[in-house]
Amino acid sequence: MSNSQWKEGTVQEFLGLSDSDMALVETKVALARAFLQQRRKSVLTQAEMARAMRTTRSRVARIEAGDPTVPLDLVFKALFTVGFTPCDIGCVIRETNFSYSH
Repeated sequence: MSNSQWKEGTVQEFLGLSDSDMALVETKVALARAFLQQRRKSVLTQAEMARAMRTTRSRVARIEAGDPTVPLDLVFKALFTVGFTPCDIGCVIRETNFSYSH
């Protein structure tokens, strides 16, 4: 295949996402990473976290993976369970480096 058949672009362009879709994806990924880091820092296993949240270990794993099917309310519940405050969540969002074009 020659280079003329390749087209460079962004994930947003490839998936046809709007700016608001991209912002949502990047926000959920940032929150998922923050949750994973705090869970590990708290030395909790996924199973222990699941018990504390009254959910399953697989749902905790999906939160940590940034699975798009996980609703934001469950992500927030996970963050609150590991000790985040609404202000902490706001800081994570504020520090997110959005890569979409405004």
